[in-house]
Formats: sequence, structure tokens, C-alpha cells
Amino acid sequence: MSEKEVNLQFPFVRIVGQEDMKRALLLNIIDPGIGGVLLRGEKGTAKSTTVRSLTQILPEVNAIEGCQFHCNPDNQRYLCEDCKKKMESGKYNVIKRNMQVVELPLNATEDRISGSLDIEHVLRTGERKYEGGVLAQANGNLLYVDEVNLLDDHIVDLLLDSAAMGRNFVEREGISYSHPAKFVLIGSMNPEEGTLRPQLMDRFGMCVEIKSERDPQVRVEVIKRRLAFDADPEGYTEACKADTEELKQRIARAKELVGKIDVPDNVLNAIAMVSIGFVMEGHRADIAMIRAAKANAALDGRTKIEFKDISTTAPLILRHRLKSGPFEEANFRQNELDSIIRGYL
Repeated sequence: MSEKEVNLQFPFVRIVGQEDMKRALLLNIIDPGIGGVLLRGEKGTAKSTTVRSLTQILPEVNAIEGCQFHCNPDNQRYLCEDCKKKMESGKYNVIKRNMQVVELPLNATEDRISGSLDIEHVLRTGERKYEGGVLAQANGNLLYVDEVNLLDDHIVDLLLDSAAMGRNFVEREGISYSHPAKFVLIGSMNPEEGTLRPQLMDRFGMCVEIKSERDPQVRVEVIKRRLAFDADPEGYTEACKADTEELKQRIARAKELVGKIDVPDNVLNAIAMVSIGFVMEGHRADIAMIRAAKANAALDGRTKIEFKDISTTAPLILRHRLKSGPFEEANFRQNELDSIIRGYL
């Protein structure tokens, strides 16, 4: 996405309301280990607008010059074969680049997503030749999948597996290749058009239920801001440039800070009891809650986890994992959550 196209996106800092959605996205930028975000809501609730607006506030990161996967030398666990060799030899250049929002093309095939191996080239030369797909582009970035509920289950599995493992594996005719694919997966969907299997929903770290604003004053403000942007996109974006840059720097500082935050036993016990109290299966929710609490504290510039860090982020991790009867809707109990947390913090 060019700089001009980035500037033509509605500014993130001018999106009205939808605080849970904005917070979930920011926390996953700070710590991709949270596990991505699923945005569920009716059409016209700014899901796509908000995700695309992230291009303006994504921080700069290091990359090895010339790498098609833009490997980050600061994260040596996730390097391609060529970059490993370059780093071992010491012959490489580091450049700065902005993280990007990569969108999954409509009706993308498995080859388009995973990339492909040139079998003829392998047979002719004995060397593997890989043509990168969407997952190659997504490495070190955000991958946005609109209408994720309408994808084939095996495609969703492929995306979730790559996001969880941080690598993409391609095998054709007995020849295999792998490359780093560490990204934040963001999916959006309208539940009226179909849902995701619970097993797939559980693999998204966070899920945000998005509803239209019912406050008339808020709706009027949404209209005013949208009309002002449509009338002069560049001028409107320029007017909030300082706020955008401030948030961008805040995110960059939080990414540096989050790894320095310790998790004391009382926080671990609180989160364990929350998972038990809300009957969570497995440990994905526990780990996501710890990571989210740390990221929330880092976003506020703190090195200590507080009550609000768990209270405000845990619902985004628990709601889509709650069990309910076949004809019932799971009811989230904020008071019960807060009561458990206060027993330890």
C-alpha cells in the first residue's frame, strides 16, 4: 500500500466509539502472541474501516534488505534460510520498514495463500524455487480476512495453523519448503451470513462483538466525521496528523516495554481462577489473558499489571469461548469476573 493510499484511509484516531474493537487491535499489534482478533458484527459497523486505518499507526520495524519475507534480524527464531546464512556470515544490511495490513484476496486458492514451488525448476537445476503467496507477504505484518466465516474450513485452518506456528509449510510432489509466517490474524464477519465452528473460534485469541451505536449524539458525530473526511480526505487526515503520530509512538514504546513486565503469582492465580470460574477448556484463554494484561499495561506506559488490565481485556478473550445450550446465547458475567480478580489484586 502506497503512502498516498495509506493517507486516504479514514484516520484510526477519529473513529467514534467501538472501544473494545480498537483496544483489541492495538493490543495484538503490541503482542501478536495474544492470538489475533475476530470481529463479529452487523454490516456497516466500521469493521473493515477500522482495520484498514491501522496502516497509519503501525510502527516501524527492522528488516533484512532484499528478503522477500522481510525477515526481522531482531527475531532470529523466525528467519528464512537465506537470512540465516546472511546473519551467520555477517553480510547483510538492515533497513527500516512500516508494518502493513495485508488483505486476503477474495476467493484465494490454497496455492495463492501458501505460495508454490516450481517443480520443473527443481528437476532441471536441483534447486528449490519458491514463489511467495499471501503468507509470505503477511510475515511481520497484519493479515486481514474479511468474511472469514464464508471461507472453506480448510483455508481457515491453514491461516490459523500458520499464525500459531509462525511458519508456512509447502509440499508439492514430495518436495518441501518452509518460511517464516509470523503475523497478526484479523478476521471479520457478519453472523447473519453464517458462523464459524466453535473449534475455529477458540483459536482466535480475542473476539469482539460489534453493534451499531444507539446513542443519537454518537451517530450524529459519526456522520459528521465521515462527511468531513469524504469532502477532503487529505485535509482531514492532515488535521489529525499529530494525534496519529502520538499514538504510533505510543504503540512503539509499548512494544519495547511489554517484554519487561513481570507477571507475579497473584496475577497468575487470578487468571487461573477466572478460567476455572468461567469453565474454560484448555489453556489458550489463560495465556491470552496474561499477554493481553501485559500489553494493556504497556500501552498505558506501566510495568505493573493492575486490576483494570485484566477486567477490561478478559471479556474479549472469554466471551466467544463460553459454553451455552443449543438454543441459548452464552451470558457473560462481568460482576463475577471482577469479583474473582479482586480476590487476588
